[in-house]
Amino acid sequence: MLELRPPDLVEMTEFLREEAAPVSPPEPLLNQFAHALLGLTLDEARYALRRALSVSPTLGAEAVPALLEEKRLLVNRSGVVEFIAEGGSMSEIGGLDGLKKWLLERRRLFDMRDSLSAEIVPKGILLMGIPGCGKSLSVKAIASHFGLPLYRIDMIEIFSGRHGKPEGVFVAACRMMEDMAPAVLWFDEIEMGITSTESGGEQGRIFAFFLTWMQEKTRGLFVAATANRIDLLPAEMIRKGRFDEVFFVDLPLDEERIEIFRIHLARRGVDLSGLNLHHLIQFTNGWAGAEVEQCVVSAVTKARLADRDVTDEDLIGIAAKTVPLSRTMHEQINHIRAWAFERALRASPPPIGR
Repeated sequence: MLELRPPDLVEMTEFLREEAAPVSPPEPLLNQFAHALLGLTLDEARYALRRALSVSPTLGAEAVPALLEEKRLLVNRSGVVEFIAEGGSMSEIGGLDGLKKWLLERRRLFDMRDSLSAEIVPKGILLMGIPGCGKSLSVKAIASHFGLPLYRIDMIEIFSGRHGKPEGVFVAACRMMEDMAPAVLWFDEIEMGITSTESGGEQGRIFAFFLTWMQEKTRGLFVAATANRIDLLPAEMIRKGRFDEVFFVDLPLDEERIEIFRIHLARRGVDLSGLNLHHLIQFTNGWAGAEVEQCVVSAVTKARLADRDVTDEDLIGIAAKTVPLSRTMHEQINHIRAWAFERALRASPPPIGR
């Protein structure tokens, strides 16, 4: 029995060279096109190339977004795998210095993956912690930092039954992603779909397959998983060897919140020179990053309606009226912290005195 896999990099490069004639893109650009189209069949690659030619008849660098857009449409057609086009960068993340340092070190190893033994090539990370503290943004930044495309597997769609039996659909999605490598694969809220083998049935078999697959998958695929309800994660998931590291993302510290305020204000074109953001520390104790962003959005909206610039009073007034999630879910957050205390590495340095 012969299993026909999608074309590899060599076959895809040769195919593009033939299809692009008489246009002859430079070899580095042709190699970039081939990397962008990995995982597609030859027919699908031909569709993508035609879209690129309609944008750039000479197949210049401006054709790459068109190739990626066609790939996004083809990949999203599966219904369970989503190509995430919008990226992020490390500069857009406030705090999480421990996570950033780890990624900077591991990127070099990942780039050298073909010359290293498989046991030291980065496999992936698990980000767990409090909702709204930047886990999803961090995954997007990882893809940009590694210079790789980002794909997300939707566990809800897999278990919906619309695409066939969940077990077969999940295995097919993972195999498909190996053909897309090199890439970053994102399992969002992984605890909602992959549970312990003790649960039995399809979920148990999916979990058993996932554990084996994480050990044996292609070295060009970096897995980034996020989880909120971390107490649902089985011990087999978080032990060393499945993921390279398990990070706990806590509520941002005082200086991290100020940094997050600066990032969101600057992103919306607000002049920071007239603002004293350190006044906000006492009003935003226990805030998550998502709550900081909404405070900025509300302040910008208020200022635009009044046709003036954002002021300290706008931010402080909104902050004073906001009840953070850490206050309404105090017991749950303490439970999450206690659970992760000895099981995960902090993504931010611990506050002084704690």
